Amino acid sequence: MSALISPGDRIFVAGHRGMAGSAICRALSGAGYTQLLTAGRDELDLLDATAVQDWLVSRNPDVVVLAAGKVGGIYANNTYPADFLLENLKIEINVIEAAWRAGVRRLLFLGSSCIYPRFADQPIKEEALLTSALESTNEWYALAKICGIKLCQALRKQHGFDAISLMPTNLYGPGDNYHSANSHVLPALIRRFHEAAERGDSTVICWGTGSPLREFLHVDDLGEACVFALERWQPGPDDLQFLNVGTGMDLSIRELAEAVAEATGFQGEILWDPSKPDGTPKKQLDVSRLAALGWRAKIPLTEGLRSTVGLFCQQLQDNMLRL
Repeated sequence: MSALISPGDRIFVAGHRGMAGSAICRALSGAGYTQLLTAGRDELDLLDATAVQDWLVSRNPDVVVLAAGKVGGIYANNTYPADFLLENLKIEINVIEAAWRAGVRRLLFLGSSCIYPRFADQPIKEEALLTSALESTNEWYALAKICGIKLCQALRKQHGFDAISLMPTNLYGPGDNYHSANSHVLPALIRRFHEAAERGDSTVICWGTGSPLREFLHVDDLGEACVFALERWQPGPDDLQFLNVGTGMDLSIRELAEAVAEATGFQGEILWDPSKPDGTPKKQLDVSRLAALGWRAKIPLTEGLRSTVGLFCQQLQDNMLRL
């Protein structure tokens, strides 16, 4: 079977400076794609529909990858619900509609596993979408991502636009956000335990009970999955047009905290604050569809966590040198 995209294609990666977008650029470059188009916020505001349309018409990409969006953990989602809904909806509508109108040949939209119901059967199959209520702590972000999927589906159904979507599980790795309040669980734990180890603290307090189960995918595995899907996956008219991406394995937040403590050298006691929210009790993706096409994640969590902590420490050192 011939590839659905080729090394000579002009590929616009929206969100190339983010964790996912930069990993997708690395994967595309590593696979021989040299015509990558990128634009920072100073050059292109994705919230401006006219600017997005004009930019796509003038650059004329063959392929668009939409990896841009406003992201954050439980605290950020609870604190800024309107921001999460408005900004993500605007970015998705602006880029996806403009890509279709500009005659882009193929588009990949990057969603999130938070689109699925809070109490979906585990592991979560793609068919679980919209079968029951969402997890309240990130429903605003989830609703926006669902709209993105459905817009891709609607344009394919009504206009034959070749738009596909991938739903990654929790990501970690190079380019992550380690903000003390707005980061996801794994980078938040890395920062907290590293700082505690540096100070010689005897305890670290973590949110919730530690019992929720989560799945984690190294962002470079996601980048490879995106290239794989762009090259090889073409759903039929009656097929699902979005696929899960993950490892198919999960662990408890308590186990994750212990692994992070070991990787950062923290030797004290881990305490849990059950007054803080846990979020969804379990979230493990069924990745059988993508596996059946021939793709599986390669980077084990222990290896990925070790390298990610190393990158975080190097980032801290580089920042100190720039002061």
